[in-house]
Amino acid sequence: MNDSIKNNPVADNVQSGKRTLGILQAGRSPEEIIDRYPDYNQMFVDLLGEESFNYRTWAVLDNEFPDSIDDADVWLITGSRHGAYEPHEWIPPLEQLIQAIYAKGSPMVGICFGHQIIAQALGGKVEKFAGGWSVGRVEYKLDAGIFNDITEHSTPLMAFHQDQVMEIPEGAVNVGSSNICQHAALVYDSRILTIQPHPEFDKSFVGGLLEARGDILPKEVLENANSNLHETITPEPIARTLRDFLNGISRAHGVNHVA
Repeated sequence: MNDSIKNNPVADNVQSGKRTLGILQAGRSPEEIIDRYPDYNQMFVDLLGEESFNYRTWAVLDNEFPDSIDDADVWLITGSRHGAYEPHEWIPPLEQLIQAIYAKGSPMVGICFGHQIIAQALGGKVEKFAGGWSVGRVEYKLDAGIFNDITEHSTPLMAFHQDQVMEIPEGAVNVGSSNICQHAALVYDSRILTIQPHPEFDKSFVGGLLEARGDILPKEVLENANSNLHETITPEPIARTLRDFLNGISRAHGVNHVA
């Protein structure tokens, strides 16, 4: 990634025609494997394509925030090992930023923790799911009116979570689910699109996560996640959906509720 774009506090749109994507980094790759894998912000550059946007990153988990909602054209909130409901000092200002971006109408995407914190900030409820963890390769039912090149009955993506959005905010529409997660994707008209799974995680990285953090998982969950890592995941259809959404090519008008 071009450091002059990543680190420049102005992120001057010198590359004509590209929007500036502000990545609000809420988590990091575990220290045990950071030498083998990219950090969370770089994973999204790799997923969406380095040439797709001018990228800027704010490490919100370190209380690093943009000076203004005009510092980027579009926004993305990453995953995190932290819970949206935990009493971290950076959670309230992040919620306030989400509310301001939503009020302005700038496109925003949230992944896993990002999916959850956006829902919480806009009036939804996030909890630790009593039904347990969802880890590894998971099949999702996604609304084909929103997501590019998918079939509603079977879209495999990587997951690593127990927290879930249990109640969705007023105005949000559920457009994705799995057998363990009812609200796995939400759309808020043409402004916000969020998903619970991780399209930025490949099977190698999830294997690394299981090495580094597998001790927090029940034995059967860990064994099942390891057993299905060899199966194929194709993230490009979701990446294309996210790129289009962030670039204002929204398919939200075709939304259908997914139960």
